[in-house]
Amino acid sequence: MADIAIIGGGAAGASLFGELLRRGTRVHWITGDRPVAGRGVAYATGSDRHLLNVRAHAMGLFAGSDGEFQQFAAQQVDGVGADDFLPRRLFGDFIEAQVRACTDQALQQGRHVQIHGEDAVQLEPLCDGGYAVRLASGVLIKADAVVLALGALAPRPLKAVSREALQSGAYVLDPWRIARQEPAPRRVLVIGTGLTAVDTLLSAAERWPAAELVALSRHGRFPFEHTALPSAPYARQSALNTALLACDSPLAMLRQVHAAIEATPHTDWRSLLDGMRPINARLWRRLDGKQRRQFLRHLRWLWEAARHRVAPASARALDAMREQGRLQVHAARVLGVDGHGPLQVSVRHRATQQLDTLRADLVIQATGLDTAVAFTEHTLLSRLLRDGLATPDPLQLGVAAHPDGQLLNARGELQVGLYAIGALLRGNLWECSAMAEIRVAAQQLARRLAAADAQPSRESAMAARPAIAP
Repeated sequence: MADIAIIGGGAAGASLFGELLRRGTRVHWITGDRPVAGRGVAYATGSDRHLLNVRAHAMGLFAGSDGEFQQFAAQQVDGVGADDFLPRRLFGDFIEAQVRACTDQALQQGRHVQIHGEDAVQLEPLCDGGYAVRLASGVLIKADAVVLALGALAPRPLKAVSREALQSGAYVLDPWRIARQEPAPRRVLVIGTGLTAVDTLLSAAERWPAAELVALSRHGRFPFEHTALPSAPYARQSALNTALLACDSPLAMLRQVHAAIEATPHTDWRSLLDGMRPINARLWRRLDGKQRRQFLRHLRWLWEAARHRVAPASARALDAMREQGRLQVHAARVLGVDGHGPLQVSVRHRATQQLDTLRADLVIQATGLDTAVAFTEHTLLSRLLRDGLATPDPLQLGVAAHPDGQLLNARGELQVGLYAIGALLRGNLWECSAMAEIRVAAQQLARRLAAADAQPSRESAMAARPAIAP
């Protein structure tokens, strides 16, 4: 029976872990030093102000499990409805419960399951196939296949941020790890206006009720808002999707969508956009490198604002802060961040092209997930690149890979037995980091890996011995 090693302790790793256990596969889950396996960054928050941007009934850890999270939540909170946008913390609790249930069942059935609460730092291909995975402690794990479920990389500072500002303590790189500020900041500036920035602003408003809040991004656009109740499906979705798949450029696709909205003015554009979800990866793969760059430069902001919408309660909270004059939003480009606190943030306003300097006691970088592996300091990923086992996506959207998630090595060949799931595949699939895509990918990958069990496998066990020489 084959051994599979999953590296990464977030929701993608949890979904694949459960899918493999269901198929009787021997699994090593290497979760890193996270306090709780499975929650990752997205669901580790403890704030009830941080809401899911998917309705309760549509959330789940495994493909085909719609409704399970809603049932779980209803046992924890009174009055939960199928269309509610619930706290992400609650979904983290659900993942924990699912992981425990899968693990307990597998152990009761005598299956081989090991969860390693430390980091993987190196992979070495073995002569007879498979890999030796070295952990930070020096322990080696032999696996027939390895899956990288690492999620987004640790954020890197914007190029415009000076060394002095980074060392001041007034510039925060990780919006999920904000140390207590003494004295409390009078002005907090958040760089970014996407989903991460929304949660950051809501946290800042609660933590520092007297602070003035400023948010800025190139377009100064928060994500659009979900409707309170689901919209009816777009009646001509099939014809639209067929037309989109025949397009040969991002502009042509945009024109098709715009024409469909114009032709059916009473249709909610959100349902039309949601109906494109099954073909988004295929649309992305139709674009060549130049077209993808054009999309990222000119349309990405609009797509992400429209596609990844916020819960109505979050949108209302932002609107209330703006109406009260407590929150300012600027469409501007950051040219520099300097000082040792308060910081001076130099910007160029988009509408007027005028230069300006904004002062803030605390600046928080909340620009969303970073997938530029070529620049990462992540120990394992940087080692994979140096060893030629992986190569960056040309647009720095994760790693280069086959559509099934199998990585390409430095020679452009399939690296047999080495896969990725989730955010690292953005260059290949574009949309692959939401739970809806992750759980389908986990199911498909688990089927593929479990099918390999039909072949005789080497005996694979964890051995505490010296680490592989660098």
